[in-house]
Amino acid sequence: MTTAAERNAGGEGRAEEGEQPQLSLTTAAARNLATTTKTPPQMQGITSRWLLKVLPWVQVSGGTFRVNRRLSHTLGDGRVEFVSTGSDVRVIPLELSELPLLRGYDDRDVLEALADRCEQRDFGPGEVLVEAGTPADRLVLIAHGKLRRTVRGRYDEETTLGVLADGDFTGDDRLTGTPALWDHTLTSLTSGTVLTLDRGAFEAVLAQSGSLRSHLESARAAVPGRRTENGESAIALASGHAGEPELPGTFVDYDLSPREYELSVAQTVLRVHTRVADLYNHPMNQLEEQLRLTIEALRERQEHELVNNSEIGLLHNADMKHRVHTRSGPPTPDDLDELLATVWKDPSVILAHPKAISAIGRECSSRGIYPQAIQYEGHSVPAWRGVPILPCNKIPVSAHGSTSVLAMRTGEKERGVVGLHQTGIPDEYSPSLSVRFMGINEKAVMSYLVSAYYSAAVMVPDALGILEDVEIGH
Repeated sequence: MTTAAERNAGGEGRAEEGEQPQLSLTTAAARNLATTTKTPPQMQGITSRWLLKVLPWVQVSGGTFRVNRRLSHTLGDGRVEFVSTGSDVRVIPLELSELPLLRGYDDRDVLEALADRCEQRDFGPGEVLVEAGTPADRLVLIAHGKLRRTVRGRYDEETTLGVLADGDFTGDDRLTGTPALWDHTLTSLTSGTVLTLDRGAFEAVLAQSGSLRSHLESARAAVPGRRTENGESAIALASGHAGEPELPGTFVDYDLSPREYELSVAQTVLRVHTRVADLYNHPMNQLEEQLRLTIEALRERQEHELVNNSEIGLLHNADMKHRVHTRSGPPTPDDLDELLATVWKDPSVILAHPKAISAIGRECSSRGIYPQAIQYEGHSVPAWRGVPILPCNKIPVSAHGSTSVLAMRTGEKERGVVGLHQTGIPDEYSPSLSVRFMGINEKAVMSYLVSAYYSAAVMVPDALGILEDVEIGH
C-alpha cells in the first residue's frame, strides 16, 4: 500500500476510503521551489546619531585644525580633585594649582604643606557654611555635596546666583590682599564635605616659601589691570566725546599657543571569505552588506568619541565657567534656562540622553508646563525656548542615575562647535571614510581596512555649555 505522501509526490493516487482527495500542492512542498522574501541584515545598535547630523563639518586638508583666539588672561578655571580614606578626605596637592592664585605653581613641597593645613568639615542639608557680611578669611573647597550661593537683593530678598558642587571652590581670592567680607552666603542643599584653608595658615606657608612669594608677585605683574569679563585684554576705545580729544591707541593681541585639533581615527579590518563572496552574492551582495553594517558601527563609535573622548570629546572640552549644576537634582525648567544662559548667543541645539529628555518632560508636566514640539530636519522634536532637544544615547548615565545635558551653538562663522574631517582621501567610500583592500591571505580570506577620520573643535568657550548632575530617576 502506498502512503499519502507518496501519492502526493507522484501527483497521483487514490484517496483512502473515507479520505478527501488533495486538490492542490501543499505549502510545505511549495516552499522548496520558492525563495523567501528577505530583508537586508538588521542591526539594533543603529541610532539617530543627531550629533553627527547637527555639526557643520569643516574640511581639514592638513590633518590639523588650529583655533586662533585673542590672548586671554583668565587663570585657574579648573576644578579640584580629592582622595578619601574611609571618612577622611584630602585634597590632592597638585590639584591646588587649579586655583587662580596658584595657577602654574608646581613646588610639590609647598603644595603638600598647604594641603596638610586644610581642615575637613562634614555638613548636612540646610547648614550655612559661609554667611554674607562675615570676615572672608578662608578658602572653601567642595569635596562632595551641593551648596547654594545666594546674595541679598536691593530690597533684602534672597537671590540665588548658582550652585557649587564637587570640585568647585570659593574664597581663593580672599587668601591675599586686604581682608574683606563675604559678599555671598553658602547654604547646603545636600549633605557633604568641604575642606577649608584659613588665611592665617596660608600666610604661614607663604612666609616660609620664597618660591610661592615670587610666584604671586609674577602672577600679579602678568595680569593686566583692564580685562573684559571673558578674561581678554580690553581694547581701548573712545566714545561720546566732542571736539578733538586725543584718541587712545590700542592693538589686539593673539594667543601665542593656540589649540590645535588633530583628526582622530576609528578603524577595523573587515574579513570576508572568498567562497562567501563568490557563491552567496545573490540576491544580496555579501561584501556590501558586511561593509554597510561595519560602517554603521564605526559611525556609532565616532559619535561616542566626539562626546566622551578625553582629548576631543565635548564633555571634556566645555569651559568650567560654562558648566552649571542642577538646583535640586532633576532637570527643572529653571535649570534649562540656566543652561541656555551659558550659551545665550544663538544656541542651536540641546543634546540629552533619552532618559534625561524623559525626566525633562516629567518635570515640565509636574509644573503644568507643556513645551510645544517643533519641526527640525523633517522630524517633530521637543524644544525649550525654541531650541530643539535632540536625543543622544552616547552621553553617559552614571551608576547612581545622573547624567549631563549639552547645549551648543554650531557653525564656524557663528564661532560655535564644528566637526572636523578630510574628504578626498585615498579609497574614499563616503566623506572622510575609506575602505582599502589589503589582500587575500593563504586561507582565502579577503581583508579590507575600514577607517573613519574625524574630530570636533570648540571655537570659543561660550559655544558649549553643560548642565551637570542631572538626576533621571522617578
